[in-house]
Amino acid sequence: MKPLLQCEHVTVQFGTHTVLSDLSFSVEAGDYLSVIGKNGSGKSTLIRCLLRLCPLTDGRIGTAEDFSRKEIGYLPQQSGIQRDFPATVEEVVCSGCLGNHSFLPFYTKKDKLEAEKNMHRLGICQLRKRSYRTLSGGQQQRVLLARALCATRKLLLLDEPVTGLDPEASVEFYDIIRELNEQDHIAIIMVSHDMQKGLEDAKHVLYLDGDVQYFAEIGEFRQSDIARQIAQEGRQHIHLREVYYDRKFT
Repeated sequence: MKPLLQCEHVTVQFGTHTVLSDLSFSVEAGDYLSVIGKNGSGKSTLIRCLLRLCPLTDGRIGTAEDFSRKEIGYLPQQSGIQRDFPATVEEVVCSGCLGNHSFLPFYTKKDKLEAEKNMHRLGICQLRKRSYRTLSGGQQQRVLLARALCATRKLLLLDEPVTGLDPEASVEFYDIIRELNEQDHIAIIMVSHDMQKGLEDAKHVLYLDGDVQYFAEIGEFRQSDIARQIAQEGRQHIHLREVYYDRKFT
């Protein structure tokens, strides 16, 4: 059976600068792929390629016959403008259905039922008439996730979804994503700079760092030299932070 989504030898260049080079990986139905790497490693470019917002210099991105990239449910990294969006929760969630029909100026009964189902699934029905801008960061992410679910039943693409959330809200969000993957069999592509927490529920990992591109099952990845290097860098970061605070406050 053909993978839900497959990148084959994808290369992206901007002028003389190569951002992605000969990148190949696949996402199966029900998979959970964590895309990790430092800032500037090509994660944002990959997101744009998957959403057809960035042309490929070479290679191709294919899908299964019963799936289109238009059906990807996308949860972007929030900006200040998005957090201050002047609409009700219900309106934001319903807008996720717009890709399911062409140029209709209104939401159908089916759209409204889908929005209702996903608000119930995310536990935000009681917020339906609230202004999106008045919600907490965790509540806003639940709203955006409900919106993304209105666009798909097969694949969610999440871009740094816990950025700006407090630790408790982050844990709750990761739990929700795990449940959607395990119980609803929705494939997940989680793009994150968090090279520890972002791997906990992954089935596959795609690591990007300039010329280094590594795709593997989670077990294989944990035994790799790259994983050991990440762990070592994490320990060094903690040590330097401890030294800084010791010197500052002693």
